[in-house]
Amino acid sequence: MAAPLPNLQALALFVAIVDEGGLAAGARKVGVFQPNASRTIAHLEAETGLALLDRHPRGSRPTSSGRLFAAHARELLAAADRFTDWLEHSQHPDVVELRVGASLTLAENLLPAWLAELRRRSPGVRADLRVENSAQVLDDVRSGRLQLGFVETPHVPAWVNAEVVAEDELAVVIAPSHPWAERRTPVALAELAATPLVVREDGSGTREAFEELADGVALAEPAQVLASNAAVRLAVVAGAGPAVLSVLAIRAQLASGELLRVPFAGARLRRPLSAVWTGPRRLSGPAAELVAVARDAGRAAAPAQAR
Repeated sequence: MAAPLPNLQALALFVAIVDEGGLAAGARKVGVFQPNASRTIAHLEAETGLALLDRHPRGSRPTSSGRLFAAHARELLAAADRFTDWLEHSQHPDVVELRVGASLTLAENLLPAWLAELRRRSPGVRADLRVENSAQVLDDVRSGRLQLGFVETPHVPAWVNAEVVAEDELAVVIAPSHPWAERRTPVALAELAATPLVVREDGSGTREAFEELADGVALAEPAQVLASNAAVRLAVVAGAGPAVLSVLAIRAQLASGELLRVPFAGARLRRPLSAVWTGPRRLSGPAAELVAVARDAGRAAAPAQAR
């Protein structure tokens, strides 16, 4: 007898837990109550015979088997998305599809409003959004899996067409219990570089932007390396160490006092947010329309950011 087909909802929950750095955060991301999420993961582990998560008071981390399981789960979920896209397109052949990817900070904080405006301007366009880090977005644009990407890395390769559509600011953040909360002087780059930080994974635009700022300065080994902004935030709040994050990703935590911003001695930590694509330099169709939406929103936000 063939093995039963995987439960896609359970796979999506597990991937969300890995990305968000904890069971509760992962459950919130997919809209599941935490007790139900715990039962789902326990059933998934029993069904597979694998220990997928290491559980501890500060969160849940994937085991080595869990990381491999998550990688295969992502492939299956992506295939399911493509099947759903095809099925919907076959039912609505007049709909124009746009395959777009965005790095995490952009996808969580800016793309939802941009896509809503695109839909208002062009109701016949259906955007399929893939959320990846900047390096993965660039790779998918190059391969043709994406028609358009939005990245936050300052290192845009020469083979891609690019247009800066907005600007972002990075901030040094700590937990209120961190010793830096009592300091009266800004933190200098040399001190920040010598401090073990909680950082995003290789390929993240946030990490690349900070490393470019610190060009020529040796960086301490990270305190933790995590795959999402939410996981970094949780680690900082738990006392793992400072982090350098996009202001877009921490506005709520700064407003609530859950995180504190440490003044930085030097220029403001800024980075470009870029649209990227291959092929003709001049975009057309839905991709051009979405870039125009992003550009207009970036211009509208610029005066407020300058204050």
